[in-house]
Amino acid sequence: MVRLTLDLIAKNSNLKPRKEESTSQYLKKITHINFSDRNIDAIDDLSLCKNLSVLYLYDNRISQITNLNFATNLTHLYLQNNCISCIENLGSLKKLEKLYLGGNYIAVVEGLEELEGLRELHVESQRLPLGEKLLFDPRTLHSLAKSLSILNISNNNIDDIRDLEILENLNQLIAVDNQLLHVKDLEFLLNKWRKLWKMDLNGNPVCLKPKYRDRLILVSKSLEFLDGKEIKTMERQFLINWKASKDAKKITKKRNSKKEDANNSYLSNFETIHHIVPVYYPQVGKPKVVFFSDAQRYLANGNASSESSQEDNPKLGRDQYRNLFEESESLVTKNEVHETHLLHNPKVKENL
Repeated sequence: MVRLTLDLIAKNSNLKPRKEESTSQYLKKITHINFSDRNIDAIDDLSLCKNLSVLYLYDNRISQITNLNFATNLTHLYLQNNCISCIENLGSLKKLEKLYLGGNYIAVVEGLEELEGLRELHVESQRLPLGEKLLFDPRTLHSLAKSLSILNISNNNIDDIRDLEILENLNQLIAVDNQLLHVKDLEFLLNKWRKLWKMDLNGNPVCLKPKYRDRLILVSKSLEFLDGKEIKTMERQFLINWKASKDAKKITKKRNSKKEDANNSYLSNFETIHHIVPVYYPQVGKPKVVFFSDAQRYLANGNASSESSQEDNPKLGRDQYRNLFEESESLVTKNEVHETHLLHNPKVKENL
């Protein structure tokens, strides 16, 4: 196994010290160190490299992030494809902008609470136990809410990313080969991510949902690339027009349905109350409006025989009602009845 030491750096650096320079003076000038794929398993004390800004340590066997507290000027850290299981000891890297941790054994994205300037985070393809998924510490997400603009979480068995809504300045999300399933969740997030212009979800079950692409394009005005395919202006405008037409049809249908319900309600109310028809009283000489329930009294007093009484004939027969109706209709003029059309309503006659 190999430890990354100052001597190793000095021997392998492309920069050569001047004759009058000491090793410490020479190491202070180094800004980039590249020891990728060197079987390195540990980082030694590198505190003399105070101006280090970029450190390449990918494709090694590092199991712990240590001895980087000195690197206060570090902006780029490449640690992908190592054996790291915990994100730790990065609190002093206040200027860190890009962090690459893909291909490790990390189960929880955490320990980044003090990296408020971090713009890119790459944690794709973690080698997790079967059935487990990558999780996010809410404290870390809160700390990165305003700074993070690029996030790569591909191939981590993730089935829900709603917790990421707090990343308000996110403009690129790469989340291919996960288990995202619901279009509604993505619509919810796109309403939050107003600056997102690139999103790649290839390999997720949600991509197979009907109208998946159309729905996301309609929700997000900022999205320019979806799943590696550009969203052209003509495509977006067509979908906007289509949705507007569909919504207009729904509104019209709803209005017509309300009118129909109102008409049916009016007719229903009319049919359920006592039917009112004009009845002519000979002794008065002009039409009046009475209830059918009162028609029996009229017959008893005017046309019925003295032997018929209310007790003997508690109800009028169907034919008597019909004769009464026809007699009244013939005597009443249109000027004397406000709703003459009701006299010809087949439903009214049927009830008679």
